[in-house]
Amino acid sequence: MKSLSQQKIEALSRFKSDRFLTTSFFLNTDKGQLTRKEIQVAAKNLLTDARTRLEGLEIDKDKKTSLCGDLGLLQDFCARNMADNSSGLAVFSCRGENFWEDIHLPHPPRNRLLFDHNPYIRPLSQILGRYHKICVYLVGRTAAKWFSVQMGRIAHIDTLTCQLPTKDRDGDFDGTSVRRQERHVEAHVREHYKKASQMTLDLFKKEKFDWLFLGCEDHFYSDLEQFLHSYLRDRLKARIKAKPSDPEDKILREALELEDGINRAAEEEDIRRYVAELEKGGRAVSGLRETLRGLNQCEVQHLLVTHNFSAPGKMCPKCRFLYVEEAVCPACQVATGPVADVVDEAVESAFKQHAAVRHVSPPSKLDHYGKIGALLRFKV
Repeated sequence: MKSLSQQKIEALSRFKSDRFLTTSFFLNTDKGQLTRKEIQVAAKNLLTDARTRLEGLEIDKDKKTSLCGDLGLLQDFCARNMADNSSGLAVFSCRGENFWEDIHLPHPPRNRLLFDHNPYIRPLSQILGRYHKICVYLVGRTAAKWFSVQMGRIAHIDTLTCQLPTKDRDGDFDGTSVRRQERHVEAHVREHYKKASQMTLDLFKKEKFDWLFLGCEDHFYSDLEQFLHSYLRDRLKARIKAKPSDPEDKILREALELEDGINRAAEEEDIRRYVAELEKGGRAVSGLRETLRGLNQCEVQHLLVTHNFSAPGKMCPKCRFLYVEEAVCPACQVATGPVADVVDEAVESAFKQHAAVRHVSPPSKLDHYGKIGALLRFKV
């Protein structure tokens, strides 16, 4: 089973069948919240409800046969994968095109099963927005450790130890020898810091982490910072209290708390910047209609949308433009078709245009501006 990634979301956003519909399936499998029996019952209920809805769909025989095939594959898949240790499952299937993707999720999704023209990727982008690839760099005078924290999981990457020279108890009467020995020890420590900082840079080049969390005693920090490459200083997001000798579960817990705090602060800053731009009449639009217009014209640089906000809408089958209620596409005069959630289509459109997407936790000031808005590349 594959892991969630930005590349996977973008690949799913590009899939579309002209002949068949796609089934999107999300299931909370967090065994910290639910028993295995409860998860099995939830999956069974989703599939039973989907079969009932499928019978009432007014679609051609080939589409219905493909969707029936999706539900059969999902039933078999759930029966085999209930022992998985992930917090959630996401599956996308289009039997008529022999298309199948299953992804384990680090955060439990809302249980749902949808039939639509495209994979329903919005829950994936919401979950991915919560997590970053973090390097936790813990260093002391005689040891350094590196951990990767991503998607709520921790993995040990590397360890470096430093053997300090032992101090001679004998010394000159004036302390000259003692001071010389102390300088000798400090020189070893500085060399240890330099080597550890170079190893951190090498790990960055290899792992391409987004953020760096540094853990050290306060009086070491100024010495350590001078050895960090500018690339690393740019990614240094927080000081972490953990030490190299701490257990991994403690390091992970603290790292996730820091990550959550940084995410909340970034979300608040995005909203503040958006509202300021909007209120001064700058490069920003608010509300569903104006945001869709910005996406249709490829003007959106940063899309902001409230968690779980959804609305029906229309899509042009020819140019793929999105609308709130237009029956005919103003751009090409082709009749539009209904979409179950035009907000999800807007998120997909933003990904295809390489625009940033921020899912905002309610309540927020975005609620006062239609629950969706965008910062634009240029003023219209």
